[in-house]
Amino acid sequence: MTDWLGPEEWRAVALSLRVSFWATLFSLPMGILVAYALARWSFPGKQLVNGLVHLPLILPPVVTGYLLLLGFGTRGPIGGVLADWGIVLAFRWTGAALAAAIMAFPLMVRAIRLSIEAVDPRLEQAAATLGAAPFWVFVTVTLPMALPGIVAGTILAFAKAMGEFGATITFVSNIPGETRTIPSAIYAFLQVPGGEGSAMALVIVSVVVAMGALVLSEILARRVAARVGGA
Repeated sequence: MTDWLGPEEWRAVALSLRVSFWATLFSLPMGILVAYALARWSFPGKQLVNGLVHLPLILPPVVTGYLLLLGFGTRGPIGGVLADWGIVLAFRWTGAALAAAIMAFPLMVRAIRLSIEAVDPRLEQAAATLGAAPFWVFVTVTLPMALPGIVAGTILAFAKAMGEFGATITFVSNIPGETRTIPSAIYAFLQVPGGEGSAMALVIVSVVVAMGALVLSEILARRVAARVGGA
């Protein structure tokens, strides 16, 4: 595969890995918190929060990207404040990470939420009756038993971030070496004569990464579940 990929293709692969890594890393704590809240808490507006979390799955990705541009652009209400602090997201790789994180967030939350809901609440109640504070109940009981879903959700979110295109290209454009991820590079190669070979090489990379992520998430989730069950 190395013979198929030139320097520009490798830059796109490296940038996609970088964007996906940071998108997944920074969204994971929030994903666990939101999943736990949706699985265990009752509060006003819960259905609204659930709808907002899953909204990126329903909206056209271009709409999500445009909303990000309005909010996080240098003239946006959030982006303007960040720009005053020297933080610019629009048309930067960090903006691509933000867009990828938002698009992958629903998959992460759903997998983790289902895993938390599968934890027997009586185990949490037993730990609480023994004097454990709610935070320690979560850390010592809920989190370990929900680990298979967390692992699966994390890997699926990473794979989704690797394949994100619509929101990314709308928010950060398609700048070589800065925001040109694998999907953006495929799109760019298909716009020029003779670029089909490079596009196909990146398509193969995308398929391998996606299938690898699905298989890995299944294997790791089963192994973690076996360890948790045998603990």
